[in-house]
Amino acid sequence: MGKKYLLGYRQIKYNLVMTFEEFRKALSQRGIELDEKKEVQLNTYADYLKEYNEKVNLTAITEYEEVLDKHFYDSLLAADRRLEGTLVDVGSGAGFPGVVLKIVFPELKVILLEPIGKRCVFLNSLIEKLDLKDIEVVNQRGEDHCLEHREAYDYVTARAVSNLNALIEVCGAMVKKDGYFICLRGHKGREELKEAAKAIETMGFAVESVKDECIYSGDKRVIAYLKKVRTTPLKYPRKYNIIKKSPL
Repeated sequence: MGKKYLLGYRQIKYNLVMTFEEFRKALSQRGIELDEKKEVQLNTYADYLKEYNEKVNLTAITEYEEVLDKHFYDSLLAADRRLEGTLVDVGSGAGFPGVVLKIVFPELKVILLEPIGKRCVFLNSLIEKLDLKDIEVVNQRGEDHCLEHREAYDYVTARAVSNLNALIEVCGAMVKKDGYFICLRGHKGREELKEAAKAIETMGFAVESVKDECIYSGDKRVIAYLKKVRTTPLKYPRKYNIIKKSPL
């Protein structure tokens, strides 16, 4: 890995700045080790994100140290265990957490579900640039994909997308029995989980674990693993306009 990724970047104007060495150390403490190939892929991703963002607005966060912390490390908070099998990332945007999880767990088969076409173009070019295999971009909304892929995936992720009640209904039927819906929420995550209790139960899930986390800069996160313990009733998900008007 070239030294340019560890030295020479200007300091971001907040108290804690995550260098690559600190990123690597923080992951190691979580049981995640990066080999040279993964380090190169992550750094290439950071560079390409900043370059592409000058043409198409994907994210407000493009400075290297912030990308490490607020995109990459934040995404990997979802990995409190080794992820294997199939994962669909709903509302993938610029590839968080789906692409980051794919890099770190290359054996994972990943679907990046993204309804906005220009983001899909970026994701496809990113996959080619990183030479990733067994990862696919699907230009589709979650509720539409769910109708065609009921109980098809081991994991479903969604990073701070939408109201949690609505999100669980939109995504929940994609998760196979004994699989997991991984919720990546902000500092109000525990409150959101309480408010979504009916939706969680209705869609056939049970809360297996909830963890309070912090990214390096100090912002709080709540990560919840919801386990699919029963088959989702066939009447769910409802049409999205109904979900929005009358969430579970």
